Amino acid sequence: MSGDGTSEVDGKPEQPGPAELRDPLVRRELQKATIWIGVAGAVVLAWYLAQPILFILAAIVIAAMLDGGARLLGRILPIGRGWRLAIVIIGALAFLVWVAMLAGTQLTAQAGELQATVMKQVDSLGGWAEKRGLTSGIEFTDIRDQMMGSIGKLTAAVGTFVGGVTGAVMVFVLSIFIAIDPRLYERGVAWMLPMREREHFYGTMDHMGYNLRRLMAGRLVGMAVEGVGTWLLLWVGGVPMAALLGILTGLLAFIPNIGAIVSGVLIMLVGFSAGTDTGLYAVAVYLAVQMVDGYLIVPMVAKRAVDLAPALVLGAQILFGTLFGILGLALADPIVAMIKTALERESERGSEAAKAGKKAGSAGKAAAAKRIASRAQ
Repeated sequence: MSGDGTSEVDGKPEQPGPAELRDPLVRRELQKATIWIGVAGAVVLAWYLAQPILFILAAIVIAAMLDGGARLLGRILPIGRGWRLAIVIIGALAFLVWVAMLAGTQLTAQAGELQATVMKQVDSLGGWAEKRGLTSGIEFTDIRDQMMGSIGKLTAAVGTFVGGVTGAVMVFVLSIFIAIDPRLYERGVAWMLPMREREHFYGTMDHMGYNLRRLMAGRLVGMAVEGVGTWLLLWVGGVPMAALLGILTGLLAFIPNIGAIVSGVLIMLVGFSAGTDTGLYAVAVYLAVQMVDGYLIVPMVAKRAVDLAPALVLGAQILFGTLFGILGLALADPIVAMIKTALERESERGSEAAKAGKKAGSAGKAAAAKRIASRAQ
């Protein structure tokens, strides 16, 4: 052993081990290992808690919608924010109760009829394709069974409000608490951040809230126009199950791209089940409603708030839908919007820091040049 307390083996000094925490090298490596283990643990924990996390994100999105409604009422009603928020919440609950009580029985009956009609149409389409040699080994029975499983779940949830009632109630209650005082929860998250990061965090939250309100406002307007428009136009044309198709179209409008495709397939299958003329009319109704939503509502409201590339949204929907199911599919658009806002804010801060550094560098060079000039004199 040498005089400084270190030991030698065969004339070579031994390296510090994991138990030698006083050594700076060991402490530094231990910190790195702790960070990587923490990141891996957070990823695993997030994977196992994906469903509760999505519930919280859904509550945040709904809270943004409630807050947006309260802000909109503030333009016409000179009352406190709490009263305006209460009006919005009561209105939303009243609408849900109305749909459940007055239209519940009719929708339940139509849900079963829709499933039988779509199954019959898929079988007819499969037989038509098989006669013309277009199947190429495709089993239409498997496609039909998968489609029926998805449609059955969706129509059952719409018709009876049984599917996911507990989760929906929890999400709605949580969204009310968040909408009442969003700053309370922002301050709670900011408390865990360093002081120098809090101002940037508050600004990012303000931008996210603004973009979410605009995005959800556009989504609600699109849902209302597509749902009510499809309902009325199909009812006028004598298309069966117009009420159920209208409500399904309105609900599916919350999911861009994929929702429109699913609702279009349902409308066309049901339309052609009543005859060729009715089917062509149903196709015309679908195209007209989608054109109004795509060329009028989205550019005027949603796209101005968060200009998301369609391919980016569709890719996120496929990814989140595969990983987390229908809830992930529905929340893909808002999640991408929030991520995009956060990245833009970070980019803005980086640009401002670069400009400030460049300005400081220019000022430093000018001052150095002045000092050199003064010394030369």
